[in-house]
Amino acid sequence: MKIYVVFYSMYGHVFKMAEAIAEGANTVGGAEVKLFQVAETLPGDVLEKMHAKDAKKAFAHVPVIDAKQLAEADAILFGTPTRFGNMAAQMRAFLDSTGGLWKNGDLVGKVGSVFASTATQHGGQETTITSFHTTLFHQGMIVVGVPYSCKGLSEMGEISGGTPYGATTLASDDGSRQPSANELAIARFQGKHVAEIAKKLVG
Repeated sequence: MKIYVVFYSMYGHVFKMAEAIAEGANTVGGAEVKLFQVAETLPGDVLEKMHAKDAKKAFAHVPVIDAKQLAEADAILFGTPTRFGNMAAQMRAFLDSTGGLWKNGDLVGKVGSVFASTATQHGGQETTITSFHTTLFHQGMIVVGVPYSCKGLSEMGEISGGTPYGATTLASDDGSRQPSANELAIARFQGKHVAEIAKKLVG
């Protein structure tokens, strides 16, 4: 059972969430979990000006995925930062390259799930994930979120990301806030939950 975690990260927040997603998926027997990132579309000098070049070194070892590889997976969890309530352009460009998979029906019946980050509490976490779901539905995927059996979703004692649509983290407008213990726990729950559903479908 192949579980792919495919993400785009600029400052490392989504990468840390992706690692937690993979940890959760790996707890399910029979799961073969692989981590991938999508190609960067911004030139190096722009990334330098955005102070992102050094941050991206932390996950430079993660291979860049080719769209065709998605057909190999039984379940795919996609991670993206939010850009004005939608996915990042880099992730959108990647998804726009999957037309051949759509035409052949290569992703029909596979499990799809989404996690994200935003700068602020109300910066579009839910719209980013639900608008991402539209593409997964067009691909014929079985879309999975995070049920409320995940106790972290009900955490009210601290500021925290996490939605029934998918795990999320809050980065703050300067990127200084890192994923919290609760946010990472929700991400691990999502990874495990998706892998368990995929196991049932594959088995």
